[in-house]
Amino acid sequence: METKVSDTNLRCTQSTSIRRKNRIILFPLPFQGHINPMLQLANILHTQGFQITIIHTEYNSPNHSNYPHLAFKSISDRFFEIESQLATKADADAAYFVKYLNRSCVESFRECLGGLLVEYGEGSIACLISDAVFYFTQAVADSVKLPRMVIRTSSPACILAWDVLPFSSENGYFNLTKQDSKYEESVPEYPIMKFKDVSKMTTNPESMRNLVTDMLSQMKASSGLIWNTFKELEEPALETISQEFSVPNFTLGPFHKYFPASSSSLIQQDRTVLSWLDTQAPKSVIYISFGSIAHITESEFQEVVHGLENTGLPFLWVVRPGVVPGSKWVESLPEKFLESVGDRGRIVKWAPQQDVLAHHATGCFWTHCGWNSTLESICEGVPMVCSPSFADQPLNARYVSDVWKIGVLLEDGFHRVGIQMAIKRVMMEKEGEEMRERITRLREKVNLSFYEGGSSQQSLKDLVDYILSF
Repeated sequence: METKVSDTNLRCTQSTSIRRKNRIILFPLPFQGHINPMLQLANILHTQGFQITIIHTEYNSPNHSNYPHLAFKSISDRFFEIESQLATKADADAAYFVKYLNRSCVESFRECLGGLLVEYGEGSIACLISDAVFYFTQAVADSVKLPRMVIRTSSPACILAWDVLPFSSENGYFNLTKQDSKYEESVPEYPIMKFKDVSKMTTNPESMRNLVTDMLSQMKASSGLIWNTFKELEEPALETISQEFSVPNFTLGPFHKYFPASSSSLIQQDRTVLSWLDTQAPKSVIYISFGSIAHITESEFQEVVHGLENTGLPFLWVVRPGVVPGSKWVESLPEKFLESVGDRGRIVKWAPQQDVLAHHATGCFWTHCGWNSTLESICEGVPMVCSPSFADQPLNARYVSDVWKIGVLLEDGFHRVGIQMAIKRVMMEKEGEEMRERITRLREKVNLSFYEGGSSQQSLKDLVDYILSF
């Protein structure tokens, strides 16, 4: 079955109206998992006849030359002032850096947006689409009477969970250990999750609570919500959101399905892994990647090493420089490890993930369960082993293992025996075959959503018509 949207379908709404307000301003959060879907959305909207300008921060600036059809404007963010704290400050979780950017970007963004309104002329800009986490942009857009839509780069279920979880260090949700009696129990406010899942979400619950409160209030004040998901994956969550958020919702994802695999990666990809995969048997390779931000400890790294070694299976392991704080790359590997595994294993700094997951040799994805990675695995029908780190990842992992039943969650973290058993369950046992069947059915639903009359294709039509109505 064809997995990419045809050019005809992409352009099906392009002639629906004479475009007066034909330019859209996009503003992504400057982290890999947020930049990728925003740039994918930019490409999607460009195929619909819109002109696109992307305002971006200096930190993690996208490569303009990869997108000659888009216009770019850079703004000051002063992120260099706190960048060194990314892997060192104990209470500096994701919310800490995001809240900083929501303060440091206000004036430069306001100035840039005002300049674009003058440059492009009155009535030429249809709307602003900002990352939902850039909540400060609602007030700026309101001040110039420009509609603001938001893109949320996590799952709808994540928003519902964050809306009800009590983010406070006083209630004991966020500092439990394995010795606590509640550790394995379900959270009353959101029973899909366990207390041990919630404890991973943030190291600073008050900071996260403030971020979530600001983000949700400005999502509800926006002109519409754009989700990188498809209706059939999370229909109950989407129905709840449509009731609680009285603005239009658009589920035209997964965004990466609209085009052949392309790179908006901020890290150089090693594409030689594809020729190595060509030499491996079908569905025999474990692909391991913990994303662009998550860190693991030295001891956890060693457990991964021994877990992979003990499986005896071929593996492709992405070891991002600095994934172990303070490390340059693979100096933590045991002596002669690479020699002992030989051609059975490959370790690279970064890989073309969509191509790897689509390769016939890939049989399992050991992942941090970021939302983009989760969707990409679903779209290629590859079952998962889950090692979530923070933010929405624990919830995504719980959905993978307990709701959709398309993977295994390493419940107790990184331990070589548990790693070996989890990989064996997915790769060798009947349970893994059943996971593969379930995720294959989800993959088929994704493909159907992009055909004429499918949910994602219809949502794209609705979004284009909605933007044209501004």
